[in-house]
Amino acid sequence: MKLQEWYASLAERERRTVVIGGIAAAILLLVGGVWKLDAAADSAGSRVEAKRADLAWMQAVAPRLRTMPAQRPDESLPLLVDRTAREAGLADALSGSEPAGQGSLRVRLQGASFDAMVVWLGRLQQERGVVVEVANVDATEAEGLVNASLVLRGP
Repeated sequence: MKLQEWYASLAERERRTVVIGGIAAAILLLVGGVWKLDAAADSAGSRVEAKRADLAWMQAVAPRLRTMPAQRPDESLPLLVDRTAREAGLADALSGSEPAGQGSLRVRLQGASFDAMVVWLGRLQQERGVVVEVANVDATEAEGLVNASLVLRGP
């Protein structure tokens, strides 16, 4: 009731100013809310499109993963990495490997196809339980090619 008393005590001109100011504030809040919702919807739409593109890529790569040759259980980690890198089309990119501790191997790739590298690492993990402990991946000037230094740990 105090608000009504305060409003009643105002002069006619002040009441008009309060009403117009209140309407303007309500409109600004409404427009600001709609603007925020629109921006959030656009952002969500962009994320959904990116996820769809990722899914399409994964579905395209899945048959290739299924057709890769079976594992060799008694193979050492360096031999496994060398053989599977060649099978994945990364022979030219494989620039070196060296022990990196107990059961680990540091592998360097130069100018490797990023997609082929990801498929190769996925295969190593899925078929043999090889885990990527450290990965430093740098883009090259050529689109889709990367330089990478990986530390892989065998099972």
